[in-house]
Amino acid sequence: MAVTAEQLAKIGVGLQWVDPLNETFQRFSIVTPREQAMFIGQCAHECGNFSVLEENLNYRAATLMRVWPKRFPTLEVANAYAGNPKKIANLVYANRMGNRDEASGDGYRFRGRGCIQLTGSANYYHAGKALGVDLIMNPDLVATPKYAALTAGFFWSTHGLNALAEAGDDLGCCKRINGGTLGLDDRKHRTQQALAVLTA
Repeated sequence: MAVTAEQLAKIGVGLQWVDPLNETFQRFSIVTPREQAMFIGQCAHECGNFSVLEENLNYRAATLMRVWPKRFPTLEVANAYAGNPKKIANLVYANRMGNRDEASGDGYRFRGRGCIQLTGSANYYHAGKALGVDLIMNPDLVATPKYAALTAGFFWSTHGLNALAEAGDDLGCCKRINGGTLGLDDRKHRTQQALAVLTA
């Protein structure tokens, strides 16, 4: 089932998402209203109702110390990074998820982008292989509607989210995407809203 511009408008999602969402639904067999509504609801929460396609890493010192206490153990260390997204990303994402060290710049190059934030060079590599596009050389593609949706579809498919969506398991979907229960109520609300529109 294809979603229409009219349906997306009813849930406040822009016209530019019609083709990317339909291509993603077709490619990753996200076909029932429950599956599509859960995908839309979860993604809408993750990326500000399809308006924020890049991770905001512009943190103040106090926030850095709270979010990454091991990496920013003192105010002095945190102050050296505060307000510098590039520097922050290069430190916090260094030597993990396929990224090289802080000096390589991989942390910022492969920062979170897309509807379900794709982060780290290994994830960019695997998603790119699956989609037949070089996301290692072109990471900014993930911040465009087409690849923001397709990489989210790739994540959805590889993490078995259709089964959870079909079962109406908002909590299970939330945990698989977020690793916790952050924004669960908002995700549920957005999913129910999308389901009402898709089944009207």
